[in-house]
Amino acid sequence: MIENRKSFIVGIKSLKLTNNEKSFLKAHKPWGVILFSRNIKSIKQTKTLTNSIKKIFKDNNYPILIDQEGGRVNRLKDIISFDNLTSEFFGNLYENDKMKFDIIYKLFVDKTCHLLKLIGANINTVPVLDIRVKGASNIIGDRSFSKNKKTISKIGDLCITLFHENAIGTVIKHIPGHGLAKVDSHNFTPIVKKSLKYLNKNDFYTFKKKNSFFAMTGHVIYQNMDKVNTVTHSREIIKYIRNNIGFRNILISDDLSMKSLKNDMKNNTIKAFKAGCDIALHCNGNINEMKVVANNSPLISRFIIKKTSQFYKILR
Repeated sequence: MIENRKSFIVGIKSLKLTNNEKSFLKAHKPWGVILFSRNIKSIKQTKTLTNSIKKIFKDNNYPILIDQEGGRVNRLKDIISFDNLTSEFFGNLYENDKMKFDIIYKLFVDKTCHLLKLIGANINTVPVLDIRVKGASNIIGDRSFSKNKKTISKIGDLCITLFHENAIGTVIKHIPGHGLAKVDSHNFTPIVKKSLKYLNKNDFYTFKKKNSFFAMTGHVIYQNMDKVNTVTHSREIIKYIRNNIGFRNILISDDLSMKSLKNDMKNNTIKAFKAGCDIALHCNGNINEMKVVANNSPLISRFIIKKTSQFYKILR
């Protein structure tokens, strides 16, 4: 039963569940688990791992996420090389040879989905809808499809559609935009000073009218909207995401262990929920931090239950 789960996602430490992790999952019942390269050595090993997680919850549709963008964000690197297949590569192809793009991008998504199903994952944290901006941090860089907002938006729509057709959920990120950040939010807190008028016309544009079941926040401060808080901790900006950008499905925080968030883990978690995030994400596999997140995460709401049930319907 999904009703007794709590509103958080965790990563695990290695290639199989430890006894402590099994006990943690049974006791705290996170909404989902996310995989990284440290969890993936082979298809058989990873399938064994995801089966062991699903067995705990007695749910073959239990949300197993992965951050499999292609290019340098390739969690399947021990299984297959997608090094040259960056979002930038596909964006350039779209702008220069649309017919060729249509063929190659569909093949890429189909192959990715086939591999994700083989390992037991059912949600991919794509597409990256951030705009590539000259002079910004390279943390986005070639993970962005383009400098052109319309190119990004159109490929984003196609990405979501193709993954859904393959029975894999998507997570648009990093809402409402990370492209202008001049520092890497894994290590520092980006501050963006552009006007709301500019942002709404540009960076926020790519996230509008997206039919994704899930979105992930960016740990970015937009000074003209909230001078103090990153998006993840900003009630004002999350309200804007809901009412103006129009994202009405499940909103997941970016990783709460990133250094862009300046509070301790307890307050990082509490503030994310107070601001309006539906689900808190914790990635590093530190069991002590995971317990703090778990103890400060509520049971999933009726809204999350409803949206999760809708997501389950695309799985097959």
